[in-house]
Amino acid sequence: MATRRGRGRPPGESDARARIAAAAVHEFGEHGYDGATVRGIAARAEVDAALVHHYFGTKPDLFAEVTQFPLRPDLEVPRILRGPREEAGERIVRFVLESFERPEVRKRGVIVLRTAISGKLTAPLVKGFLSRELLPRVAAELDAPDAALRASLVASQIAGMLIARYVVQLPGIADAPVDELVARIAPTIQRYLFE
Repeated sequence: MATRRGRGRPPGESDARARIAAAAVHEFGEHGYDGATVRGIAARAEVDAALVHHYFGTKPDLFAEVTQFPLRPDLEVPRILRGPREEAGERIVRFVLESFERPEVRKRGVIVLRTAISGKLTAPLVKGFLSRELLPRVAAELDAPDAALRASLVASQIAGMLIARYVVQLPGIADAPVDELVARIAPTIQRYLFE
């Protein structure tokens, strides 16, 4: 008589998610964001690549989860750019600042910013993620021959603002209300995007 399998996980797969996450950390660390592949992560975890997708979705989803990056700018910023063009700079700055004002986002965001600046392993990961997943998506929303440069200028302004406010905590910018920073920084972002 054949044994019926019950619902749930296949036998032996109870720790697969944890093995995949650990393998992803190693692969991203050894090969950077661009060099790490879902197949390589699956091979290291000794699972099928389909299981990686089952548990984590796409490579950017997996990266965001294992680094515990608190925001998904690769998804949010392109959506923001599809709104009214004349308000894009304001919407981007407000989205980032209001997100970082939430304690759970700020805590993890500051860790990611600090390690991206000083970490030999982390810097290539963040650069790879931004270069592969965020900047091309922003550039694709812009109708300009220098769209890649414009997207990078926006990223540099936002990164500088976050580092000054939340990491270095420069006087003035660290204490300024979100609305004031939005009013002062948004026109620069708007200019980088469209002027």
